Amino acid sequence: MTLTLTVSDEVRALAPGFTHVAIEAHGLVNGPSTEASSALLDDAARRLAVRLDGRAPHEDPHMVAWREMYTAFGSKPSRTRNSAEALAKRALSDGGLPRINVLVDLYNAISVAHLIPVGGEDTDLIQGAMTLQRAVGDEEFVTVAGGEEVVEHPDAGEVVWCDAAGVTCRRWNWRQGPRTRLTEETTSAVFLLEGLAPMPVADVERAGAELAELLEKFSPGARITVHAPV
Repeated sequence: MTLTLTVSDEVRALAPGFTHVAIEAHGLVNGPSTEASSALLDDAARRLAVRLDGRAPHEDPHMVAWREMYTAFGSKPSRTRNSAEALAKRALSDGGLPRINVLVDLYNAISVAHLIPVGGEDTDLIQGAMTLQRAVGDEEFVTVAGGEEVVEHPDAGEVVWCDAAGVTCRRWNWRQGPRTRLTEETTSAVFLLEGLAPMPVADVERAGAELAELLEKFSPGARITVHAPV
């Protein structure tokens, strides 16, 4: 894998049931959302409704596990929801899911349909290796507030994804920074699908395989590698 991904021993100790599947893709074609990518989001919302069968997203066992994990590292899960729960909540609302761009639509559709956190990073914008670690508290997270670029710092003990330049995603998978997000110019990316017990590893793999198929469909000729669960 061109990009090195490491999960720290501290995070492994906190979450022994954590597993992730990484998909590395090069030669991608991105652009504004299309009718086809929009249709995938609508279908994902329908699949989610069937999966939940009348329950709220936070009642799903996988989302319960993520809420417990957020509490374990000091975050309030009802205020800062994991990315999958937040998307699921929007999918079931009157407004529905946002349309961002084709690549983001694809991984959001998989996240909602499988109720699993999925993220995408532009590997051309990542600096060095990426590590999932517990923050000291002085790391820099560059984000945008009120139209202005601002620097935030994670809480001490918070689980964050980092590269050599700073935090790329706060509270594990709650908020991605704009520095490495997928834009319409993105051609190389890594997609991360993150699961906690009781979600079987095989379910994480199935979600990854479906995302890989979509990437191949929407970016014919792209070089896509699905890495084994870690």
